[in-house]
Amino acid sequence: NQKHPTKNSGCENQTLLGEGWTELRREQTVVPKISQSKPFFCCIISANSKSVTASQICSHTLRCELCADVRISACPQGAAKPYKDVINVSWGDPHRGGLKPLTFVRQVLAACFYPELLDSSKLPLDAKQRAEWLLERCEGSSVGCYTSTAGISDVVHRVSEFIRRRDGGVPSHPKNIFITCGSQWALTNILKILVDSEASPRAGVLVPAPGHSTTVWSVTGQGAVVVPYYLCEEEGWALKVEELQRALDSAEGVCKPVALYVINPGNPAGLVQSRESMEEVIRFASEKKLFLLADEVYQDYIYGEGSRFISYKKVVAEMGAPLSDSVQLASFHSASKGMMGECGLRGGYVELLNLDPAVMEYVYKIFSIGSCGSVSGQLALDIMSSPPQPGDSSYPLYEQHIRSTLVHNVKTASEVLNRLPGLSCQPGDGGAFLFPRVDIPPKAIQRAQVTETQKPDTFYCVKLLEEAGVLVSPGCDFTQKEGTHHIRLCTLVCSDVFEELLRRLSNFQTNFMKDFS
Repeated sequence: NQKHPTKNSGCENQTLLGEGWTELRREQTVVPKISQSKPFFCCIISANSKSVTASQICSHTLRCELCADVRISACPQGAAKPYKDVINVSWGDPHRGGLKPLTFVRQVLAACFYPELLDSSKLPLDAKQRAEWLLERCEGSSVGCYTSTAGISDVVHRVSEFIRRRDGGVPSHPKNIFITCGSQWALTNILKILVDSEASPRAGVLVPAPGHSTTVWSVTGQGAVVVPYYLCEEEGWALKVEELQRALDSAEGVCKPVALYVINPGNPAGLVQSRESMEEVIRFASEKKLFLLADEVYQDYIYGEGSRFISYKKVVAEMGAPLSDSVQLASFHSASKGMMGECGLRGGYVELLNLDPAVMEYVYKIFSIGSCGSVSGQLALDIMSSPPQPGDSSYPLYEQHIRSTLVHNVKTASEVLNRLPGLSCQPGDGGAFLFPRVDIPPKAIQRAQVTETQKPDTFYCVKLLEEAGVLVSPGCDFTQKEGTHHIRLCTLVCSDVFEELLRRLSNFQTNFMKDFS
């Protein structure tokens, strides 16, 4: 902010603002002095207006269409309602849903943030030992210090070892892993590598429909085109290669697809892909030269009979050469969506496969912009990667209540929802959500069309919130086939609350169908 002395170079009232910048008071603008050796940024500031207005926002940002926010309801403040509280299952947030945090995780975190607890008799031995181990690997033995860009080295190695165990011995190299502030942040960084925002035609990314709405924003925010491929609801939300080809053909003349994004297990649909399906997808990506983006954050949530999680990396490796040496893959996981459910700690990772060394240098630079992932998230990832083992004092309680609650809620919801008029729900095999179909009567659709701001399933969700105190997400937020309507609800809620939710939803649905038939 300190201005240097004025130098005479033939311009009136010229003042140096710093290296490479000149203020011309006469023009009331700021312009750069062009240098052959240094880059510069130019910002023209009007003297009589705000520095940032909507018209100045980057066009890529403007293409990010926000989902319908049912939480902003037209319900009058203070109006009497037949319920005392709102049950919010619109988020995949276990702790918001009443599930208690894992004790071991919080004990270790508490000791890391307040090391004096290491001398306390209230913490079990294994929690103290883990906290000591983690603090020894933090710079300055403090969680308040920066870490390496990719994360605390020994934690990255533990994540790598976790991946190797999970994949049955398939090699995992720490140099290919980056710990980040959540998996979505990692995905956005990888998209920065894949998408050239100035290219013509624009880059495209094949994205599942229904799919994660935040991913759509990430893709469009980088200047790319979302190319939806539709999962087959009638076959349990199956992913079919024929549909991938249809989507690819639809992009011709519109964009140039560079990547294929898959979610396994699915969000919001609970599909768990079979090995055969994954092999077909991998061959398709290889043939079409598409970078494969595998969102695998719900890999711990498997409950379908006969279903099991297999990572895309494992399948690629076991398909052998040339695919194992050529298919380029980024796979994502997170402490937010694992059995820990620690969404607020912001800890995730990405593992990269078959990227050239020169590309990896750019990846490192992109991730370096954020300095490093959240240290609290890194600590959580270490626990997720190396949880308590049989014989440890904390082992008996670790994970059990979350897993049993999830299985109970999914089974109960499927039975209840499929008995209700106008609702049908595919049996989920994994993930944290159900995505039931709602057959909205024509009269209700007409009512929704009175205002252009509400789509039919948004209208349904607002009514459900106002009349029953249940907050779910409308299917239009996740992309769905034209003429179909859905709602998404999270199953990671304590069982008594979930049963109350189903009771309210049942009463509402029955009355809704009567009112609009």
